[in-house]
Amino acid sequence: MLTTRFLQSRRHIELTTEERERLEGSIAGVNQLRSRTLVVQADQVLDHSTLLLEGYMCRYIDDERGLRQLVAIHVPGDFVDLHAYPLKSLDHNVSTLTPASTAIFPHTALQAINDEMPALTKKLWFATVLDAAIHRAWLFRLGRLDAIGRVAHFLSETNLRLMAVGLSDGHRYAFGITQNDLAEICGLTSVHVNRVMRSLREERLCVFRSGLVQIDDPEALARRGQFKSNYLYIVPETTT
Repeated sequence: MLTTRFLQSRRHIELTTEERERLEGSIAGVNQLRSRTLVVQADQVLDHSTLLLEGYMCRYIDDERGLRQLVAIHVPGDFVDLHAYPLKSLDHNVSTLTPASTAIFPHTALQAINDEMPALTKKLWFATVLDAAIHRAWLFRLGRLDAIGRVAHFLSETNLRLMAVGLSDGHRYAFGITQNDLAEICGLTSVHVNRVMRSLREERLCVFRSGLVQIDDPEALARRGQFKSNYLYIVPETTT
């Protein structure tokens, strides 16, 4: 099923079979996108929203010189622009970072869900307010942490988000972004990020090489980045 990763059961909310079937039936099409493809341009009028199935996408804003600041990263299972349903346009751009597969949800279909399935609407709303929680953490990261802390926080966050959708084992995950992308995420220069990654490697906390992130000590990396996972609202796995 295409929506398998959306709101995985390790989060506080779980989709029923009926709700999952309704979402599947609301998909108007699936797009296969190349890396670095502009998907939504700021102020573009939108009549659909996008669910990311595979790959990585980002939201970003350009400054007057054309320099980019990434303001969000999306992983498989994320509704990238669900807030476009009530807003009808976005104040930022949306692009792929890697090759990606996306499912298209017409706003007419989302309106029908809103009218007919209020419980499912509430779960979709959860996805949007979760985005807001992640944005607040990003503001904290950029405003209060040093360079090493910013990178450590972001890589810890991404590790947990990917664990929730079965794409990280807690120590290792594929992450096909560039060092320059990481710089734009953390408000640093590419040269500074290179120094940060060397420091993390020398401290035996983390290695990021050839599109793979290897976290040798997740707890220590989280401490270095002052990363607390509560804002992701992921239910810890329990053992029986």
